[in-house]
Amino acid sequence: MKKKYIIRLDDACERMDVEAWQRVEDLLQAYDIRPLVGVIPHCEDEKMAKYSVDEAFWEKVKKWQKKGWIFALHGYNHVYSTSSGGINPVNKRSEFAGNSYEVQAEKIREGVKIFREHGIEPKVFFAPSHTFDKNTLEALKNESEIRIISDTWAVSPYCRYGFTFVPQQSGQVRNLPFKVCTFCYHPNTMKEADFEKLDSFLAEHADKFVRFPIKQVKRKLSLWEKALQKMYYMTRK
Repeated sequence: MKKKYIIRLDDACERMDVEAWQRVEDLLQAYDIRPLVGVIPHCEDEKMAKYSVDEAFWEKVKKWQKKGWIFALHGYNHVYSTSSGGINPVNKRSEFAGNSYEVQAEKIREGVKIFREHGIEPKVFFAPSHTFDKNTLEALKNESEIRIISDTWAVSPYCRYGFTFVPQQSGQVRNLPFKVCTFCYHPNTMKEADFEKLDSFLAEHADKFVRFPIKQVKRKLSLWEKALQKMYYMTRK
């Protein structure tokens, strides 16, 4: 089985650790790896307030786009308003899950609007803390062109609820027994050891890394994958 690895970078926004993001960009460029980047269009997360506003942020996004990077709508403001885990209950906090359809639709509509104002069309969605529900998916259908989600656990991309789910299985690089594996990194909080481990892994496995797939698939989850998903959610509880 030939493995395919994907790098996902979370929490890009006008308030971010510019030096850490530049270091990640340089590292990925050295190995010719094009990641999926989750952009918070209107960040109000208090944890980000310690960073200065990067006036050149959206120009940076356009530069990344020219490099072949793919962009995801990473919520709207990255502020948790419920304790719901939704249909991917890996955490008990959410910007989306548990909110009404109307609230979620407005978030997605306004988030996409900001992207488009800067000449960027988001191709993918993933929610803060991985938590979303069926209202989120319905709002995405009605308020955006997005039909691909980077999240949930599986061995490879699959189709459900009219969306393609590209699974995200790990918060760090490591050898895992999946056909397609997404490693999720948060550059704003990466430590020196994280950079060193990522560099070492890329040096050995760079040929396995692929650009995030933006085509839809028809594969359905197998029964054993559904069972293992439930077991995984139980361990998270």
